[in-house]
Amino acid sequence: METIKIKYFSDKIEKLTYVAGKSDWIDLRAAEDITMKQGEFKLIPLGIAMELPKGYEAHVIPRSSTFKNFGLLQTNSCGLIDESYCGDNDQWFFPALAMRDTEIHVNDRICQFRIMEHQPQIVFEETEKLTGKDRGGFGTTGRQ
Repeated sequence: METIKIKYFSDKIEKLTYVAGKSDWIDLRAAEDITMKQGEFKLIPLGIAMELPKGYEAHVIPRSSTFKNFGLLQTNSCGLIDESYCGDNDQWFFPALAMRDTEIHVNDRICQFRIMEHQPQIVFEETEKLTGKDRGGFGTTGRQ
């Protein structure tokens, strides 16, 4: 079990909790009320900073209900926060683009994260033939 130091920038948001056995993604919440007009971009403060262990990074993505509930898209698709972003003022933010007029309130769950180990060092070995099953060359269905 890893222990991660966390700093809260707001006492209005619920403390982070890890629910074992349910999911290994942890919800993040808006740390302030935000009003956005359609087409507007804002960095939504999440009210936390963390000191991740060496060799780890956080992957931040929208919750499955973020677009339905708020009409928001995460502009970087998947946020990546590495262990070097660990200073006392390195608050996490959610980069949001509003697809409709919307309001986000303090403590609304708008995204989620998980901690991952860095990818190991790899070497590419060129070959003329791969040994796996040929699935048709397009996504998971093999159909275009």
